[in-house]
Amino acid sequence: MNSRREFLKKTALLGVSGLAAPIISKASTLGLNGRIGANSRINLAYIGMGLQVKSHLGISNMEGVQPLYVCDVKQDMLSKASGEMTKRGFNEVTATPDYEDVINDPAVDAVVVTTPDHWHAAMAIAAMRAGKDVYVEKPMTLTIEEGKAMVEAEARYGSIIQVGSMQRSNGTFRKAAEIVRNGWIGEIKTAYCKLGSFPPAQLDAPEEIPDGFNYDKWLGPAPFEPYSASRVQGNYGGGWRRHWDYGSRKNGDWGAHHYDIVQWALGRDETGPVKFVPQGYQGEKHAYYEYADGIRVYRDHPDSGKYMIRIQGTEGDVYVSRNGQIMTTPSGFAKQPLGLGDERLYLSKNHQVNWIECIRTRKRTICPASVGHRTGSICLLSGITERLGRPIQWDPENEHIIGDPAASKWESRPRRAGYELPA
Repeated sequence: MNSRREFLKKTALLGVSGLAAPIISKASTLGLNGRIGANSRINLAYIGMGLQVKSHLGISNMEGVQPLYVCDVKQDMLSKASGEMTKRGFNEVTATPDYEDVINDPAVDAVVVTTPDHWHAAMAIAAMRAGKDVYVEKPMTLTIEEGKAMVEAEARYGSIIQVGSMQRSNGTFRKAAEIVRNGWIGEIKTAYCKLGSFPPAQLDAPEEIPDGFNYDKWLGPAPFEPYSASRVQGNYGGGWRRHWDYGSRKNGDWGAHHYDIVQWALGRDETGPVKFVPQGYQGEKHAYYEYADGIRVYRDHPDSGKYMIRIQGTEGDVYVSRNGQIMTTPSGFAKQPLGLGDERLYLSKNHQVNWIECIRTRKRTICPASVGHRTGSICLLSGITERLGRPIQWDPENEHIIGDPAASKWESRPRRAGYELPA
């Protein structure tokens, strides 16, 4: 009887505590034949609460999604993020400056990574290794070797990855790609992508690190440099995006969007170009890369006109930009429906919705790590040749730079001690 009384007492106490606090269960515990069931709640975390995350906060309000964490190394960003979560009706979201808290919490099912580029791979791989699905902003990685590691982790851990090259989930860009894929403008000869430019990296005098900012962790694997406000600034006109230590400048900024659409339109998501030539080499006015069959993709060439992308064929052209802008020659292709025998590309109407749907179904997203890696490699190789000022040859099958040991060193980068890439 004493044992029974003790059992009932403990059960009653557990019942009271259960009513006092919500139970957060990992969604996979409720799923069938997969880590997350079709009707299970997806517990979400955000890592990186700067400018870019704003376009992803709506995920938290999707049906069946519950935000658990916001994470940033800047305390002011954390405070703003917590306030935003409260406005959205979520009063119990944990704010933490340490992404490891997110990774180590088994209740978290999915993670959105919107940090600067040099942190993408380490956080995404750590999340995958912990059994989580990941939305990672573009460009997917800072180096080619990081990209290979991402692809390997995606396959090893079975995670659902969405890389933020979100123009694939735009109907106008999909239509442009289908026009090219189905041969409506003939054999493709040339493509033009408009990336724009950043001002040179600005090396300001060292400043005192603000209170509540873990600057060492912001640098992470990158080389140590004294703090200045301009170095860590997260605006689209420059800030950290100007520095090669944290990204690939405009190659990774807009290239990860426009080069990605060219890859998709040409049907080359499993391969890549063979040659990269920088602007200024032997009088070359525009940087370009070239595929084995001779198709060239030029950066910032005036022949793109007012459009972001132009793809030129032997029998016509397709011009496409954001905000639904598309034009073709001959005219009319943009409104012409696909025929019965025409190839139809992956249909996604919203990049974030596609990720959430694929988390539930365990199907491949429109832009998984394998696709993000191939596009990212083009961005990174374009950056390498820009920095070296000479062409490089690329082997897309074995994924190595050919015959240039100095350039090959840039396929990876040294990482600061304590910030090694997870396996």
